[in-house]
Amino acid sequence: MKTLSNEFLKTPFSHKFRIGVMGSAQGPSITEKENTELAMTIGSEIAKAGHILLNGACPGLPNDAAIAAKKAGGFVMGVSPAFSRKEHIDKFSSPVDPYDMILYSGQGLMYRDVLNIRCSDAIIVLGGGMGTLNEFSVAFDEGRYIGVLTSTSGISEHIENIIKQCNRETGGRVFFSEDPVELVKTIVHALKTGPRVTTEDERIVDKYTFLV
Repeated sequence: MKTLSNEFLKTPFSHKFRIGVMGSAQGPSITEKENTELAMTIGSEIAKAGHILLNGACPGLPNDAAIAAKKAGGFVMGVSPAFSRKEHIDKFSSPVDPYDMILYSGQGLMYRDVLNIRCSDAIIVLGGGMGTLNEFSVAFDEGRYIGVLTSTSGISEHIENIIKQCNRETGGRVFFSEDPVELVKTIVHALKTGPRVTTEDERIVDKYTFLV
């Protein structure tokens, strides 16, 4: 076991955090008015806290959060599965208006999900189906901070049980709450005060220590 002495890892972050918002792009979750309002609260709180909202540049709840973040004066970044703006609109029927920046990854939906997580310092999950589960799995496996907004239906209602069933320790930290304001504050606090997490040859690096 080798201890890291790099001062970078011991210095508190001074830049804005990129907080990913992952959730339902389609399906019954997006038709519930309460879920739309919760997503918008998540977005506005991220912006008010001075951080960057990141999502998959998709419709649905992540887009509701993006719209609210933009209205609150925040910076919004999307990671598109498309190769170009044209493909983003025509093939994936995805929005462009709320975004200050869209990365056209050309990676398709599955690989875009991984890029979503790699571009985020932490993520917040609400509602969601298979795509959101994929994003959660990558984030958890890589030891990210994860907020789960409960009572939004979809995969969010099952994540706690999934973690128990998998019985795998990855270093990922998962916070559950029904309150979107509290959840954003918890995630920001964790990012500011918690150990820095990165990877080295697929092994979690946590608390300044390589686990080998």
